[in-house]
Amino acid sequence: MDLGLKGQVALITGPAKGMGGAISRAFAREGADLALVGRDVAAIEPVAGECRRTGVTAEIFRCDVTRPDEVAQTVAAVVERFTRIDILVNVAGGSGPIGKAGEATTPAEFDAIVALNMGGPFLMIREVAPIMRAQKYGKIVNVGGTFGLRGKAGRLAYSGSKWGLRGLTKSFALELGADNINVNTVAPGMVEGPRFRSKVVPEMAERLGISVEAAIDHHAADYALRRISTDEDIAAATLFLASDAARQITGVDLPVDGGWAAL
Repeated sequence: MDLGLKGQVALITGPAKGMGGAISRAFAREGADLALVGRDVAAIEPVAGECRRTGVTAEIFRCDVTRPDEVAQTVAAVVERFTRIDILVNVAGGSGPIGKAGEATTPAEFDAIVALNMGGPFLMIREVAPIMRAQKYGKIVNVGGTFGLRGKAGRLAYSGSKWGLRGLTKSFALELGADNINVNTVAPGMVEGPRFRSKVVPEMAERLGISVEAAIDHHAADYALRRISTDEDIAAATLFLASDAARQITGVDLPVDGGWAAL
């Protein structure tokens, strides 16, 4: 598809694997130049190499998105290299404690996932927004999650952080809209991948006393479309919200979950 992204500059956090890698490759296929930001430079390099083979520029910038000083330095370095930032995609995030009741979650565990899932996007937007204001143009897409739309027992810290990200998205959308900057959230549900295959499915199979394949079908049955999302599904939604095809959409939470959270 041609979404008019050729030659635009997209800063993407958390691009090393999974959704982040798929999103990075999708933007490269659309012709966007990339600033790939994360802590593990070596892990990002294979994705950057794939992107460069499409003919775009893909530069890697080492940054811990929870550290204000590193975020400020990184954004300045991206602008020095590319002169502008048209698109910001905040993918970097974590899962926090899994299967742990709220009262058993430690303050340190809670603070760590909130700092990453909410604080990282906040710090990035805080630094990128003045650049986009000066351009009178920008697209910001935060990657949230459907547990930030419905909540989840045993995932209090993660769910709380993603609910908070929604509020952050909507507030920035209101504050930045007058300068032609769109701010939206993509909310993936369960996504096909290593964690789904190695953890979620085997745990369900064991709990229900069924085969792995039956567990996959059982999981998919929760969704209106009867299928599990893929990284490419998330990437496609992100491309849309980062393009002018979505010029009149801001402050929304877009579930990409086959019809679970919203139905």
